[in-house]
Amino acid sequence: MTKVFMVDVAKCNGCYTCQTACKDEHVDNDWSPYAAPQPDTGQFWVKLQENVGGTVPKVRSHYIPFLCNHCEKPTCISVCEANAIEKRDDGLVIIDPEKCTGCNQCMGACSYGVIYKNEALNICQKCTGCAHLLDAGEKLPRCVEACPVDALTFGEKEDFLDDFIIGATVAKPETGTGPQVYYRNIPGKFIAGTLFDPEEQEVIIGAKVRATNGGKTWTAITDDFGDFWLNDLAVGKYDVVIDAEGYEYKTFEKVDLAKDVNLGDLPLKKK
Repeated sequence: MTKVFMVDVAKCNGCYTCQTACKDEHVDNDWSPYAAPQPDTGQFWVKLQENVGGTVPKVRSHYIPFLCNHCEKPTCISVCEANAIEKRDDGLVIIDPEKCTGCNQCMGACSYGVIYKNEALNICQKCTGCAHLLDAGEKLPRCVEACPVDALTFGEKEDFLDDFIIGATVAKPETGTGPQVYYRNIPGKFIAGTLFDPEEQEVIIGAKVRATNGGKTWTAITDDFGDFWLNDLAVGKYDVVIDAEGYEYKTFEKVDLAKDVNLGDLPLKKK
């Protein structure tokens, strides 16, 4: 049975409890042969990444926890000349601190940048999935157990296929390593703005804003504050058309969504 981590990004509020709990479990604690003590600085076996998009006042943020993906086909194992890295029957990938020679080959081979060098001990280290706790009878790794909003879950892959894993995404699927950390509800890019009438000095409510890319169209209606948000868009270039009754059309061609875009306060001219 393969163990997997699952992350619901929509639930994560950026409290950093997962990152702190991991530190509490592993810093100054020797869990050999699973892991030697984690240094108190420089290593994050669970690292919370903050993603901020847009510009003031149209700003949104979300948080994504990153950790070892405990891959189906770990590239770190194939390059380890000391045979210090093992993939367990439950799928967790472990670096044996007693065998590791600190050659750093695994660090270069990892596509996710989640293996760290412990210079003091001359070994490489990473998330173990808290295998020492699981083997002692615990059900969850510390990061999952500590999450106050249930953004992190953990269990047997077969138990979560239908209700979480199918339709979820993984980090860098193009690597072909088969990551076993699954993510749901990672928001796409957005185009936002505010419409107003410069003569009346009032916002424009109920205007239709359309964004088109590749023959597909997304639509938003300005709210009581004149604001519009076109959400969950893929990276690409969009043609934007603003249609408000009694006003001339306003268009933007090839709006580049390499990152979130705030078009700002947009004055419309009456017909």
